[in-house]
Formats: sequence, structure tokens, C-alpha cells
Amino acid sequence: MQTLIAAIALCATLSAPGSHASAQTARGVYRLGFLSPSGTLEPSIPGTANLVPKLLRDSGYVEGRNLEVQRRFADGRIDRLPQLAKELVDLRMDVIVAVSPTAIKPALDATKTIPIVMGFGKDPVRDGFITSLAKPGGNITGVVVAPEDVLAGKRLELIKEAVPQAETIALLGTGEPSSRLQVEEAQKVAPTLNAKVRVVELQDGDYEKAFRFIVQEKAGAMFVLASPILNAGRDRIIELAAKHRVPAIYEWPEQAEIGGMMAYGSSLAALSRRVAWYVERILKGAKPGDLPVEQPTRFQLVINLKAAKQIGVTVPPNVLARADKVIK
Repeated sequence: MQTLIAAIALCATLSAPGSHASAQTARGVYRLGFLSPSGTLEPSIPGTANLVPKLLRDSGYVEGRNLEVQRRFADGRIDRLPQLAKELVDLRMDVIVAVSPTAIKPALDATKTIPIVMGFGKDPVRDGFITSLAKPGGNITGVVVAPEDVLAGKRLELIKEAVPQAETIALLGTGEPSSRLQVEEAQKVAPTLNAKVRVVELQDGDYEKAFRFIVQEKAGAMFVLASPILNAGRDRIIELAAKHRVPAIYEWPEQAEIGGMMAYGSSLAALSRRVAWYVERILKGAKPGDLPVEQPTRFQLVINLKAAKQIGVTVPPNVLARADKVIK
């Protein structure tokens, strides 16, 4: 598992007798909610809402036995998140996992008492969600990944180096605020790479339409922006990228492992394991505001040579030499 560090040493402070956690134990069934802007995840898609309940089994929390899981997906309609958050609050969840920065604010607006775990935040101090990484305060804690404006430029640089002949790079995004931040950073970096970028926003989950535009624009490569919505549709994106022979870079190393050409970021599985850790600590009585927020310290570059060869791309040796993992 990737090395993760907390802002300060992690603690498992237990709440006093008679607390919310004591009531949970007396009831015997714990209620865990997930709030996400993405479409409904198929069981085979390793998104946070699927991974965390599976990971909690190792600690004795079994869905359908002593763990009730409620998942709320906005299907890409960001305006639905406040109502979905209210539904979870009305169902009296013991913990709510807010998947992505887009879901964190609606969750916080909906409740100031139910514990919220970020899975994952970007810059929660800047966004006003927490007081500090070391002591977030309030009813929220969790895991953050690097802000969009930190990794977007790096991913654009990597795909340009992998496909140096690409004069135009498509940016596949969504209507999420985080997509706009990534686009802004990519637009700043593009001129330094002698590249042009074209923004392609997914509309109503129509990936075919998005790829028609990418082909029309004669994009030589594609940067799939970091988004839970796009992660939920990753199989379709990878399939269409192969069909149209568009080399692409993705957010999670796992996306390259299942057929994407390359990816740069933290491990989704490892970070979800840490989200599960927070949920477990809270179910046992820890106060979220006392649990330091974690952030990854290592990012992996994964290159899938098999996928590259299938679309006729030869990845330069200098790029391969920088890879943490090469899939042949």
C-alpha cells in the first residue's frame, strides 16, 4: 500500500459513554451513507462507495448483517446533491462518506452533527471545510489528494511527453467545479509544451458524442480529468479511446492497469482503505474533528504498453524510464 502520512500522528479518541457511538452499539446495526456526483456504480467498478464496505468486512462490519449501506448517486447532475444529502441525513446515518469535493459541501450544509468522512477532498482548508489538516474540527475529517491545480499540469506534461507529436490535446471533463480548475491549470501549462487544448465536457453521460468531438478536433491525445463521474465511466472511456486510437492519461493507476494507456496519481484502493479506517474509528466512537486529515505523499506513473501498442503509440524511452510500473 502506498505510504500515507497524517498531518500529525493519528489518534483513535473514543467518545464518552452515552455518546452517539454508544447508541450505535446498543442498536446493533450501523448506518453508512455515501454521497457521490457520479452515476450508479456497478459492483465491478472499484469506486470508493464499493470499496469501503468491502474493506470494512475485515473489521467485522458486514453489509446486510450489522452494516446498513445507503448510496446516493447524482448521475452527473450536481444540483441533485443537496437533496440527496438531505435524504441521507433524514435516514439518520451514523457516518456519511462524501465522495469528491463536489459532494463535501452539500453534505456539510445538510448536517453539522452526523460525522462526515472526505473521500476524497482536494484543498479543504482553502474551501473552508476544515480548520486545519492537523485538527479539522467540527464533524468532518478524511483523506485528501493533491489539489487539481497541482496535478493537472503534471498529467498534461506527461501525456505530451508520451505523445510528442500531439499538437492538440483534448481535456475530457464534467460540469464539476474541480473540472474547471483542472482546465484552467492545463490552459496555463499548454503553451509551455507547444500544445493546444480543447475542452470536451461530458453531456448527459453521452461518451460517444464526446469522442465524436475529440475526433472532429483531430486531438492527438486526451487528458481525462480527475472526477468520480469519469471514474464511474472509465470502462466506456477506455473502450472508446482504443476504438478511436486516442492515447490518454487518467487519474488513478488502476485505470491504466485495466486498459488505459497511462495514469499518474495515488492508488484509489490504498486511499479507499484509509477512508474505511476513518469510518471504523468513528463507528467505534472517535470524534471526526479530532482525527487528523491524511494526504498521500507518493504518486505513481503507470504505463500500459500493451494498450499503447494496440493504438499504434510508441512511448519514448525517457518516459518509460520514469514509470513506477510498466504493463507489457
